[in-house]
Amino acid sequence: MENKELSQMTDQELLAEAKKLKSFQITNAFLIGFLIGIVIFSLFKSTFGFLMLIPLYFVYKMVNDPRNKRTKEVNALLTQRNLK
Repeated sequence: MENKELSQMTDQELLAEAKKLKSFQITNAFLIGFLIGIVIFSLFKSTFGFLMLIPLYFVYKMVNDPRNKRTKEVNALLTQRNLK
């Protein structure tokens, strides 16, 4: 499916997009939790340094992913159309 404007999607396409983005959210949440766990473990082991900044950078990139904004827009449209 091409990347259409969300407001032009039919109800079925919008529900399919929401399902696809739901799996993205679950995977993203798992990876963010894993990387935060690495940071917390390194804090307990008192290993401050460059290697601790790498997971923090990846968490930042995952949080600011454009698909997160698209997820919010899809959820808003679903509630607006009373599909959720």
